[in-house]
Amino acid sequence: MQRLRVEFTTEPFDLDEAPAHAVVAREVIQGARLDAVDVGPFGNTAEGGADAVLVAVEALLRRSLEAGATRVSLQVNVIGEGEK
Repeated sequence: MQRLRVEFTTEPFDLDEAPAHAVVAREVIQGARLDAVDVGPFGNTAEGGADAVLVAVEALLRRSLEAGATRVSLQVNVIGEGEK
């Protein structure tokens, strides 16, 4: 099974408090069927099987835009066996 890593951020940023779109994006990723999730203040990373990552990315885009994100930046990489 092919594995993917997604890295993403949502904007606009707010350094004082996480905006609703950022909270929603994190909830989507944390609730998805992914193997590894790293949530941080300036970027988030998740890994898993290709199907699970692609389903999570679609939900992430839809829900964070609905919650007020004006920009979602993401990168998806294929990761090989043993790669971290």
